[in-house]
Amino acid sequence: MSNQTNPIASDIIDPKSVLQRTLYTGAKMPGIGMGTFGSDRFTAEQVADAVKGAAEVGFRLFDCAAVYGNEHLIGEVFADIMKTGIKREELFITSKVWNDMHGKGDVLLSCAKSLKDLKLDYIDLFFVHWPFPNFHPEGAAPDYHNPDARPYIHEEYMETWYQMERLVEMGLVKHIGTSNMTIPKLQLVMRDAKIKPAANEMELHPCFQQPELFNYCVDNKIQPIGFCPIGSPTRPDRDKIPDDVIDIQDPIVVEIAKAHNVHPAIICIKWAVQRGQIPIPFSVFRNEYSSNIRCVVEDLLTTEEMKKLEGADKKCRLIKGQVFLWEGATEWTDLWDLNGEIKKR
Repeated sequence: MSNQTNPIASDIIDPKSVLQRTLYTGAKMPGIGMGTFGSDRFTAEQVADAVKGAAEVGFRLFDCAAVYGNEHLIGEVFADIMKTGIKREELFITSKVWNDMHGKGDVLLSCAKSLKDLKLDYIDLFFVHWPFPNFHPEGAAPDYHNPDARPYIHEEYMETWYQMERLVEMGLVKHIGTSNMTIPKLQLVMRDAKIKPAANEMELHPCFQQPELFNYCVDNKIQPIGFCPIGSPTRPDRDKIPDDVIDIQDPIVVEIAKAHNVHPAIICIKWAVQRGQIPIPFSVFRNEYSSNIRCVVEDLLTTEEMKKLEGADKKCRLIKGQVFLWEGATEWTDLWDLNGEIKKR
């Protein structure tokens, strides 16, 4: 499937040299991973090829999801990877329940399909992708609204979460996690869950640092996993507005990149790992994803540079989720509980 059959020895990193994070269960998780969302711009075949190449250069964490539409091809790559002598326990693989599979029974079906597609006996970390049972068709326009969409309803979410807990008890997944959450929602889940979330996947990059949510997760032993770590320049067009800022053009990021003689994207990834979140950058280009993993094991940022990067925060959310709005919601900010309260109808 891949044309990357001749690894370049100089771009390979020993996976053992990559920082490991420890989840509250004691399990280890690589400190950087490879995203697999093609952002509507890359084919499933391109993404699968990139996963193969990423494993060659040293990646062992791969962030997958049913809705990405490529798990069946990535599963073939995982099978090939393990034929090379890499053991299953050396890989850390995540997947996610999509919004149309919330609720009793559907969560198990979603997990079973992902396991089949990924050719795995278990998933290391399984997320609830969004906290709403609202979904949109592929390539939805920015103003798309599902007439059946509704706001976060905690009792409904917990029905889904209890099914997630069953997956752990059945041995189908090792850990379960939340994604695209807020502090008020997480507080309710932490109150009512029997098995606490091991991780929360959230948007994190220098221009959107979410310090309150980040600190809440750390304080409660929930590992933050950061998507869009360089500001996702290839995100879907529906998620772009003129007021968005571009991390790799931020003056602070650019200044530090010049001091290290690297691309500004590299500074974003270094910052993420050294701050404590697990970034999951995505690229289909070998020179980019090999640089993404190499940069976290050499030429680290100084304490002063890390402090300076706090000033890059523009509170600019890029993945706004507006396609999940319900009737009566006024704007995308209604999804994110900005006043500390969960928005109702």
